[in-house]
Amino acid sequence: MASPELHRFTLPNGLRVVLAPDASAPVVGVSVHYDVGFRSEPEGRTGFAHLFEHLMFQGSESLEKLAHFRHVQSSGGTFNGSTHPDYTDYYQVLPSAALERALFLEADRMRAPKITEENLRNQIDVVKEEIRLNVLNRPYGGFPWILLPAVLFKTFANAHNGYGDFVDLESATVDDCAEFFDTYYSPANAVLTVAGDLDVEAAKALVEKHFGDVPARPKPERPSFAEPAPQGEVRHEHGDALAPLPAIAIGYRVPDPVTDIDGYLAYLVLAGVLTDGDSSRLQQRLVHREGIVIDLNAGCGLFGPLEARDPDTFSITAIHTPEVSHEQVVAAIDEELQKLAQEPPSAEELAKVTARWASTMHKEHDRLTNRTLGLGSAELLFGRAELIYELPERIASVTVDEVSAAAKALRPDARALLLVKPTGGAQ
Repeated sequence: MASPELHRFTLPNGLRVVLAPDASAPVVGVSVHYDVGFRSEPEGRTGFAHLFEHLMFQGSESLEKLAHFRHVQSSGGTFNGSTHPDYTDYYQVLPSAALERALFLEADRMRAPKITEENLRNQIDVVKEEIRLNVLNRPYGGFPWILLPAVLFKTFANAHNGYGDFVDLESATVDDCAEFFDTYYSPANAVLTVAGDLDVEAAKALVEKHFGDVPARPKPERPSFAEPAPQGEVRHEHGDALAPLPAIAIGYRVPDPVTDIDGYLAYLVLAGVLTDGDSSRLQQRLVHREGIVIDLNAGCGLFGPLEARDPDTFSITAIHTPEVSHEQVVAAIDEELQKLAQEPPSAEELAKVTARWASTMHKEHDRLTNRTLGLGSAELLFGRAELIYELPERIASVTVDEVSAAAKALRPDARALLLVKPTGGAQ
């Protein structure tokens, strides 16, 4: 697929801008990606990056609370934000006639969000309720994205719960928020992406008009979060009172996607060979032939592929029947990995997986929301927004030997094993 034309420029305050024109529909997407996520949170402030994302919707220098919502919705648009290990994003998708409105809204909160004691307390309660709903009161809550990093990693940055601990959330202050904003929400630490029905020169003039006078602040130094892979197999057992069946997550380390994107993509394809569709290796054996597993997944990244810099994770998760031991499940997975390590998959098996990936990615990029966010995160993490257009071809060029080598590298002596045990008597 030919890459659509991209236009880049950087404002004097350091804001990097990517414009991606596409006149196929009268709609425009605007996103801002800030280079701050869970991993940048200070110790004792778990969940802070996500809490701050909520605060960015609570009014700004020129707008009262909820005005952002009204302006986007009254234009017929949609909006949201999300926090990831290495970045936080904000976006809106609206009719192209409302482009200036979207740029004004993002620039206004980049300049000065309204961080008050009342807004902070209110959003701490909102985040706590979200955690209750999505983690504490749900079977397999936080499995594996909250629970597995604490087993696979040792440093606070990589291992801690990015959703946040209630005590940490409640102790957050307005001063903490102001410091976090000053440090991480500078224009030089962000990428603005505008995609869709736009005129490049007109869009550039609007970006300069609205973002040009956002005060420049230093770009924070981003430390390396690299740490060695586990020495040996590390195990942890987690009791879940709401889980009806036992579950297992196996976590491994993968190559750094920033310096070795093709090495990383081999693991993405391996995940497909193992669990993608009924004919995949582990589905065939564990679900259909042996019937010991109810649900099965494998993949790169705990939020999805290419969502984080090094260190990133390859995980295999399974929910299994109570009469089956986790040793049985792990042994079967190890056997299948060993087979792949010794004998590469067939070209047909590989083609099926890569074709599915290519089709999924083309479909994703057809949606303007996904395309805008994908361009922004690729520019921020990898310095190459166009990577998202190259991925289908790069995935298609992964060889059977590369998949075999990836399977061989998933060694039992350098992994984390998370065992979820039902404790509520529900099974």
